[in-house]
Amino acid sequence: MEFSLDTLIYYITLYGIKLIVSIAIFVIGKKIAAWVVAVTKKLMDKSKLDETLSKFLCNVIYGLLLVLIVLSALSNLGVNTTSFVAILGAAGLAVGLAFKDTFANIGAGVLLIFFRPFKVGDFVNAGGESGSVEEINLFSVIMNTGDNKKIIIPNSSVIGKAITNFSANPTRRVDLVFGISYDDDLKLAKQTLLDIVNSDERILKTPAPFVAVSELAESSVNFVVRVWAKQEDYWGVNFDTIEKVKLAFDEKGISIPFPQMDIRTIK
Repeated sequence: MEFSLDTLIYYITLYGIKLIVSIAIFVIGKKIAAWVVAVTKKLMDKSKLDETLSKFLCNVIYGLLLVLIVLSALSNLGVNTTSFVAILGAAGLAVGLAFKDTFANIGAGVLLIFFRPFKVGDFVNAGGESGSVEEINLFSVIMNTGDNKKIIIPNSSVIGKAITNFSANPTRRVDLVFGISYDDDLKLAKQTLLDIVNSDERILKTPAPFVAVSELAESSVNFVVRVWAKQEDYWGVNFDTIEKVKLAFDEKGISIPFPQMDIRTIK
C-alpha cells in the first residue's frame, strides 16, 4: 500500500508539474500571440493596408500561432504531436479540396484588396458585369448597376477576366460619329460641329476638340468628333452634344441620312 501511495504521489507530482507548465505555456502563449497580432496590426495600419485584408491577415497569424502554442503545450505533457500534425495536415487537405472555390475567392480577394485595380465608388466592368462598386470583401465584389440592380460577383470571376475601370482617370474622351448627305455643304457641317463643341464649357480645351471626316460611306459622309471632358461630365457631354448637333443640322438644312426603302408597284 505504501508503494502504491508513493507511486501515486510520484505521478501526481510529475504530471501535475507538467500540467501546470502546459497551462502556463498556453496562457502565456496566447498573450504573446495577441501582442504579436496587435503589433502587426499597427504596422499594417501605418502602411495604410486595406482594413479587410489587415483583419484577414491578423486572423491567419493568430490562428497559426495558436496551433503552435497548443502543440507545444501537448508536447510538454508527453503527447506525441507528430500524429496530431499528420491529422491536421490530412484535415487541411480535405478542407482545402472541399472549399477550393471558397479559398480561390479568398485568394482573389486578397489580390484585389492588395493591388487595388478599383475602389469603392468606381464604375467598372468586371467579371462580365458593369456597375458602381459598392463593396469589396474577401469573397466577392458587390456592384450596383445603372438601373439600380445589385450584382454580387465572386472574386475569382473578377480576377479571371479583364477589368475596365472607367473611373480610374480624372478625364475621359467622348467619341461620336455624325453622318451627312453627299449633297450637303461639307465645310458648313464641319464648322457647325466645331462651334457646338467649342461653346460647351464642360469640354476641355486641352487636348483640343477634334473634328474630321472619317469615312465616305455608302450613303453618308461621316464625321468623327472626339472631345475630352471631366469624368463626372462624360455622359452629360455625350448626350447633350448629340442633341445639339441634331438641332443645329435641322436649323441649317443639313440632312442626316437614314435607311429608306422604295416600294414600286408593277402593273
